Amino acid sequence: MAKENFEKKLQNAKTILEKLMNPEITLQESVKAYEQGMKELSDAQKMLEEAQLKIQEIKANS
Repeated sequence: MAKENFEKKLQNAKTILEKLMNPEITLQESVKAYEQGMKELSDAQKMLEEAQLKIQEIKANS
């Protein structure tokens, strides 16, 4: 499975947020969706941090 990109992770989190806003969602479904959303955001945050480190390395080597 190919590693998803940053933008896809954010889109997934947005889709999950929309699902959580549905008043008909059950508690169990909302907990599962919340957990998935937090994982997507965590993964996106890690990607962002990696990109920042790479930029710092480039600047340091220039």
